[in-house]
Amino acid sequence: MNASTEALPVLVIGAGPVGLAAAAHLTGRGIEPLVLEAGSTAASAVREWAHVRLFSTWSEVVDPAAEKFLAPTGWIRPDGATYPSGGDWAELYLQPLADALGDKVRYSARVTGVSRAGRDRVVDADRDQQPFVVHYTDATGTEQRLFARAVIDASGTWSTPGPAGGSGLAALGERAASDRISYRIPDLKDPAVRARYAGKRTAVIGSGASAFTALAYLADLAQAEDGTGTHATWILRRGISGSTFGGGAADQLPARGALGLAAKAAVDDGYAEAVTGFRSDAVERADDGRLDLVGEDGRRVDAVDEVIVLTGLRPDLSFLDELRLALDERLQAPVELAPLIDPNQHSCGTVYPHGVNELSHPEQDVYLVGMKAYGRAPTFLAMTGYEQVRSIAAHLAGDHEAAERVELTLPETGVCGGAGLFDEPAAAEESGGGCCAAPATLTIGAPAAVSGGC
Repeated sequence: MNASTEALPVLVIGAGPVGLAAAAHLTGRGIEPLVLEAGSTAASAVREWAHVRLFSTWSEVVDPAAEKFLAPTGWIRPDGATYPSGGDWAELYLQPLADALGDKVRYSARVTGVSRAGRDRVVDADRDQQPFVVHYTDATGTEQRLFARAVIDASGTWSTPGPAGGSGLAALGERAASDRISYRIPDLKDPAVRARYAGKRTAVIGSGASAFTALAYLADLAQAEDGTGTHATWILRRGISGSTFGGGAADQLPARGALGLAAKAAVDDGYAEAVTGFRSDAVERADDGRLDLVGEDGRRVDAVDEVIVLTGLRPDLSFLDELRLALDERLQAPVELAPLIDPNQHSCGTVYPHGVNELSHPEQDVYLVGMKAYGRAPTFLAMTGYEQVRSIAAHLAGDHEAAERVELTLPETGVCGGAGLFDEPAAAEESGGGCCAAPATLTIGAPAAVSGGC
């Protein structure tokens, strides 16, 4: 890279938790960042689940470099032992951080393409000497262009939720039934949303933390005066075993463990019924407007009022198509990172901290970070993303010793499950409780967790 290129900013895509942390780390290293955020405020994706409480405490979701950057503004971190909601996280930390970064953050700026200046994906000649060219649309819809010395994509996966279909494609009829299908955890404190689910039969498709949260919310609604008749049908692609409900009391993130216990209680107490080994193939609309779900094996779940699909998230790679990325063919995560986070292998234990070495691609100086780096793997923690961008910022500053040094110790996840073998109902039942068996006696309380992003 030549001297004129080095004078350009480092482009950060996304003003969410990891993107803003990247900007703070870069600034601390004397490198000029420019953050492009598609939304009109910081943390626009986080704000969409403002009603959901994280399963990590404040001490685990504030980046050290960001806290140092905020200190001169008089910012004081909330009680580190308490659990913020998504709304708390956005309003009390992420927006103040974006405000402190000032004009380093541009809002309503949606990135539509990234390439090398004058070099499409095919051209080799002097490729690494060229700056990145970035196309984006501004608030008026006008297409703009800028140049950057490096690109850090922290745009996340929120905008591309997985479908109901068991094949990874939308089930037949799924799009046509979109008026009764949601891909988010419902905010049951919103009167309109509450009315949508109160007294109704709702199918919840998914087996992760988001599904646990939705089941717990619906169980609480069923016990409320205005929720009589509320019932959930929990649809799992695998069977139920001791590992289905996660780490329970053994989870080193207690609020996350409590999620699984709440989901089990919803089933045990009769507020939800579980349908196992069901892979949705089609969604049919009955004469009364309700939905019938048809499985690949011909089984049916009929007369459903609403469907909540929580089958994970996936990265949007469309605007990176002209870059040479090395991505795992299953997870769509960087190839060096994928073995460390693969849910086919890592159903229990730790997800190892990692940095620039695991996040590099054949295209030099482009990095996917945060949830985007994890592709389709569900085990991401905010602390992991902060470590990623600390390492990348050090590398871009030429401090390779710091870039390769691990400065993070993660708690054991205590969560079993995932894809692969665990998708087979019989295999799941035969596996028994494993290392993460849930206690037999459970009670349901106020849900306090979010889908696996924090």
